[in-house]
Amino acid sequence: MCGISGFCDFTTNLRKKEETNRKLVEDMGKTIVHRGPDSFGTYIGDHVAFAHTRLAVMDPKKGTQPMIKRQNGNTYVIVYNGELYNTKEIKEQLEKKGSTFFTTSDTEVLLEAYMVYGRKVVDYLNGIYSFMIWDEKNRSCFFCRDRFGVKPLFYTIQDGRFFFASEMKALLAHPDIKPKVNAYGLCEIFGLGPARSTGNGVYTGIHEVPPGYCGVFDYNGIKLYCYWKLEAREHEENYEETVAHVREILFDAIERQLISDVPLCTLLSGGLDSSIISAVSANVLKEKGKKLETYSFDFLHNSEYFKASKFQPDQDRPFVDKMIESIQTKHHYLECEYQELFQCLFDAVKAKDLPGMADVDSSMLYFARKIKKNHTVCLSGECADEVFGGYPWFRDQESYEKQCFPWSKDLSLRKMILGKEVKKKLPLEEYVNCQYQKTMDAVSLLEQERETISFTDAMMKYPGQVNQYFEKTWCNLFEEVKSGKIKESVAYAIRRRQREISYLNTSWFMTTLLDRKDRMTMASGLEVRVPFADHRLIQYLYNVPWEYKYHNGEVKGLLKDAVKDLLPKEVIWRKKCPYPKTYDPKYENLLKIELKRIVGDSNAPLHILVDSSVLKEMMEHPSDYGKPWFGQLMALPQMYAYLIEINDWLERYQVEITI
Repeated sequence: MCGISGFCDFTTNLRKKEETNRKLVEDMGKTIVHRGPDSFGTYIGDHVAFAHTRLAVMDPKKGTQPMIKRQNGNTYVIVYNGELYNTKEIKEQLEKKGSTFFTTSDTEVLLEAYMVYGRKVVDYLNGIYSFMIWDEKNRSCFFCRDRFGVKPLFYTIQDGRFFFASEMKALLAHPDIKPKVNAYGLCEIFGLGPARSTGNGVYTGIHEVPPGYCGVFDYNGIKLYCYWKLEAREHEENYEETVAHVREILFDAIERQLISDVPLCTLLSGGLDSSIISAVSANVLKEKGKKLETYSFDFLHNSEYFKASKFQPDQDRPFVDKMIESIQTKHHYLECEYQELFQCLFDAVKAKDLPGMADVDSSMLYFARKIKKNHTVCLSGECADEVFGGYPWFRDQESYEKQCFPWSKDLSLRKMILGKEVKKKLPLEEYVNCQYQKTMDAVSLLEQERETISFTDAMMKYPGQVNQYFEKTWCNLFEEVKSGKIKESVAYAIRRRQREISYLNTSWFMTTLLDRKDRMTMASGLEVRVPFADHRLIQYLYNVPWEYKYHNGEVKGLLKDAVKDLLPKEVIWRKKCPYPKTYDPKYENLLKIELKRIVGDSNAPLHILVDSSVLKEMMEHPSDYGKPWFGQLMALPQMYAYLIEINDWLERYQVEITI
């Protein structure tokens, strides 16, 4: 992976002040050199200035960027961050059309594909990517981001000039771009955070190219196009065919992502998802005479303080050991102390340019640094829960009934901590509800689902039938219709709500986790790949009935049946347990000490945004680790850490608040 940045300016010829513009774009690029410490390059054209910092994964010697190719007197220049998993197929097709290649890198294949297919190149790509191409023939910058936003791409337009970068710090490195946040930006932070609305960069005037979008900047300005989105289709395969289809796509995705010219490993928590990735990877490498290396994470002395909850029923270590024995990997156990976890909160803000998932971020940042000492590429089991229905809110009837983000159902705590004057100025609840409704309006539905009554109406008119469905634990809705036990309109209303919850998870929660993964790992130049985010798999599962996903009432039963011959039974039937967090009271005590210092300091930027008396009162009582305010992992201690990160962010970036 890499870091890209630069600008396009049609108001002047940049070559006339080449050294000045090179210095500007170099300053932008150097802020993200952590994304690619292997080489650094720039390109200055008449109207574009590009910078690229490279993490060499394929063809380390020849794949340097910016990469330039010429055809029929026209120049094409690319800066690219990502990995194509179907490079071989695209290259073979291009060679049949007469293309020639001078490297084995996917960068050259991508650039050549654009030169042949033009903007339709996006239809040929399987991978994770964000890229910018200067097209001299059309006098335009063409840019694109992968289908689920695994790789980031931010932009802003200032006085008719187009600026772009992999991370916002590179944009802010340009002297004409200032870090400002208005009321809507604060609604993102306090109402939706650590999630973000699609395309929203929080800073005033800064945007992110949405997942599945491409665009063009030329003399006419900027135009964005959606080139891919989830589509509702009838699912026509029976259960056995569905199991086989899932296995085929998933195994193919994993194998494709094992291609690398540098050391590769996997994350192994002993949970179902990471164990599948590791087992398939180990088998593939074994056939090549290689041994897979794996990593697991935990916190020092966590076993001493761990308390099981419905969100975290057990610890990872026994299941990790079982998997190591089963697939015979060279394993590394990594542990983090509470003091290191606390210090990394501030590094995580610097990595993300925003407050994030608190110690969920900072622990990943810490562990990525350790992995990077030995490996450059890593495969992760993230995204399986979003597409196979692993989270509790997929099965929680309240998530069906309540029209809100299921991982953040209650805004009362968020509103409670705000200062009185700030509450008046921030339309917090209205803003959050608006973003939720925008998402609902974007959900792709079958015609019958679109035309049926809403789930809310179904619950009001036929509560007995709806409750009966939940009591039967994911029975076949349309078998119930045939038997006369449930109305067809009720069945479609439930189907519609299931599709809405699926869409919410892939377009919001999964995106939040992918954003965290990219920023925390690329801060150390570690490339993490996510086979469960393969667009073919997610598109297929979007239409698979929930009685298949929860076959025989088993959470992720479909996935378990697809891999039942691959893993030990103890791992397959293990209850879902999320990414680990620390339970050491000394960590929470550090958080309280720091937050008390901040809210007691009238010069601290957070002080003017929150109600200090409310927070001080809150910190006098024991924290409930079993009641998250965001997702499964972010309970009250994580809220304290999040507020500390907000203060650090405002101070570090000297953010101007305009409300």
